[in-house]
Amino acid sequence: MSPSPRASTDRLLGDVETYPDVIEHNTSTDIPESQKHIEKSLLRKLDLRTFFLVFVYIMNHVDRSNVAAARLKGLEEDLHMTGRQFNTLVSVMYIGYVPMQIPSNIFLDRLRRPSAYLSFCIFMWGIFSMSTGAATSFHDALLPRFLLGLSEAAYYPGVIFLLSRWYKRNELGLRMVYLVCGASASKVIGPLTASAILGTMDGKFGYAAWRWLFFIEGAFTCALTVVALYMIPDYPDTPASWLTVDEQILAQKRMVEDTCGIEDDPLKSPRRSGLMEALADWTVWWLAIAAISEKTMMSFENFFPTLAATLGYSPTISLFLCAPPWVLGVTTSFFIMRFVLPSTSHRFPKLFAGTQMPLESVFGIRSVQS
Repeated sequence: MSPSPRASTDRLLGDVETYPDVIEHNTSTDIPESQKHIEKSLLRKLDLRTFFLVFVYIMNHVDRSNVAAARLKGLEEDLHMTGRQFNTLVSVMYIGYVPMQIPSNIFLDRLRRPSAYLSFCIFMWGIFSMSTGAATSFHDALLPRFLLGLSEAAYYPGVIFLLSRWYKRNELGLRMVYLVCGASASKVIGPLTASAILGTMDGKFGYAAWRWLFFIEGAFTCALTVVALYMIPDYPDTPASWLTVDEQILAQKRMVEDTCGIEDDPLKSPRRSGLMEALADWTVWWLAIAAISEKTMMSFENFFPTLAATLGYSPTISLFLCAPPWVLGVTTSFFIMRFVLPSTSHRFPKLFAGTQMPLESVFGIRSVQS
């Protein structure tokens, strides 16, 4: 006996209550003009919040990579670091970051207000970023860097999960492109911001410039929490002051319609653990291997300011030189995925094009060095 549409909708929206009239409307094949206007307004509001999520994701990367810029202004000397201790300081963040992502999303799926959880994580990683600036030794810096990884781990997978609850499959690819481009945009914004702070804040109130880098960027991230509580969306059935009643009903209806006609729809089969389904899907493993390979190739970014400094320029100029390769990478990738590839429910072309971003950056780096 097949489950009712209500049951399928419950699974789609995370076992939360849905509106019955959404299912009734789902049988209609006519799309009135008024619904088109409502959908246009809904997508405009969602895109506004998506751009905010992209901005926070930029700060997510800035707060984890500012240690590379701080190295140019006395981080190692002040913390009495020797040998490969800087490498350890970089790596310890990922010890907390990698294993925390899956448990975080499992926990997020059980929350009624994921916006509160993600906002809390944003606030905490801002605090841990500032704590790094207060460290007086290498061992003092290890703990906040580890905790930074734990708190930052919730954001990216959590945002992807939330966006999949609001956008249809043929709409989600472009919004993921924005996030990917935001990651590379952080490589432009981070060095430029660090250049300004390191060049102007040295010795202010008795603190070294590299400490101000952590203080200022971490405090700014904490301040974003106030806005995040309002801007991060919850679920389509969760009451939202930024949506009208018609928009909220349509948001649920769109998600139900998006699953209709899918072969082997997991919503129409007995529910299994989402984690087990992911582990049994070979495409997940393929993408995981691809992501590991890409991250390994991009590991030089933690040492890019140091490499640029070998050209003989001051720390301020060296950080400026770190920006152009990433400008090339993010511009090229966005152009390809936004204007060249058609909008489609097939995600592979867009994901493949996104992996070309590091290659564009490498070519840009080569052009800067030559």
